[in-house]
Amino acid sequence: MAPFGAAMSQGIRHCLLLEVQIRPTKLWSVKTGTQLDPSEQTGESVLTIKGPQGRINRAVWGPLNKTIISAGEDAVIRIWDSETGKLLKESDKETGHKKTITSLSRSADGSHFLTGSLDKSAKLWDIRTLTLVKTYVTERPVNAVAMSPLLDHVVLGGGQDASAVTTTDHRAGKFEAKFYDKILQEEIGGVKGHFGPINALAFNPDGKSFSSGGEDGYVRLHHFDPDYFNIKI
Repeated sequence: MAPFGAAMSQGIRHCLLLEVQIRPTKLWSVKTGTQLDPSEQTGESVLTIKGPQGRINRAVWGPLNKTIISAGEDAVIRIWDSETGKLLKESDKETGHKKTITSLSRSADGSHFLTGSLDKSAKLWDIRTLTLVKTYVTERPVNAVAMSPLLDHVVLGGGQDASAVTTTDHRAGKFEAKFYDKILQEEIGGVKGHFGPINALAFNPDGKSFSSGGEDGYVRLHHFDPDYFNIKI
């Protein structure tokens, strides 16, 4: 089974995998980039959690690895006990997403997390109480989200389905990564480059660059200009 998403625990004792396709799961060395020997991997599951409705698209560890936060096709965020699998909390349907949640990213300090959805919005949540903190509205389906570890910025990526965009004008698909002020919720800029929807985003741990992966088959590494660190609204 191939994982739709994965996350390592803070103690690196367990790996959280979301499986959705019938293909072998592969693990890779972070240091060397080489595939690890399959014979040294075990297929034993410590805990299995199933979404009440539809597929779970993303999951991350909660504080101290005591909980697991999941989100997926039914647009509901859930917090589970990581030892027993018991459901602890669900997001409020009135304030939550209205369509499939495609992405979920935890802040560097572990106090909050960000979700992106096909409803053309991203939402910031308190990781312990599941209280909605901020909402970022955009004009395209959101496939990927990330938060800067250095500044109060969030970045959203996505775009119109590539099959619905003409090959002569990629601008119509709105494939750029959009940056927002985390506190004020206002758009502060964008980065272009992809010719298809953006499906993955990640900041460098030092906050001075970020990477994006798109359906155009490219992973792009973007280094920020000095002016970026002086943006004021």
